Amino acid sequence: MKIEARYEAVLTALEAKMGKVGSELNFGSPFQLLVAVMLSAQCTDKRVNAVTPELFARYPDARSLAEATFEDVFELIRSVSYPNSKGRHIIEMAKMLVNDFDAEVPSEPDELVKLPGVGRKTANVVAAIIYGKPVIAVDTHVFRVSGRIGLSKGSTVEAVCKDLTKHIPPEKRADAHHWLLLHGRYVCTARNPKCQECPISSFCATYK
Repeated sequence: MKIEARYEAVLTALEAKMGKVGSELNFGSPFQLLVAVMLSAQCTDKRVNAVTPELFARYPDARSLAEATFEDVFELIRSVSYPNSKGRHIIEMAKMLVNDFDAEVPSEPDELVKLPGVGRKTANVVAAIIYGKPVIAVDTHVFRVSGRIGLSKGSTVEAVCKDLTKHIPPEKRADAHHWLLLHGRYVCTARNPKCQECPISSFCATYK
């Protein structure tokens, strides 16, 4: 199956199944999404959603979080993975937003990655969801699914991101990130993938 045909078949099938989808993280502003995505690294969205209500109630924006103490933030996020580094990063990120961006979350990924603790994946997620930028974020699920299905032979996140960006139309990239992520989270799981209920098994390089 040619790569162009595989992409078209996969995206068409996933769109038909899921339609318009968004992040499973709860947030009320661009800043809160940025914090939630930072906290979600190597952690479940469910766990992040359990800690952010109290965190955002106390520190709803960049200016308030920039004034927070590490000890206070740590107590609120201690149940997520790596709370020490994440706590320090979100405080330093908030300080930089206040000092360099007038407390506003920048829209360009290249600006977002300048913030402490913000990598390319986090930057692309925020830019796509909040600002509709034609970028695609590659997390663990997207990376795994892309390789299994046959959308990319890349051995690095950067290589997979390059392949997906090349073959997915700009207007579909933000949605395609969610389709692939959710497919990997609930169907094409790391262990015991549910191939018998997969809507794209007939297009999947590994299954065939």
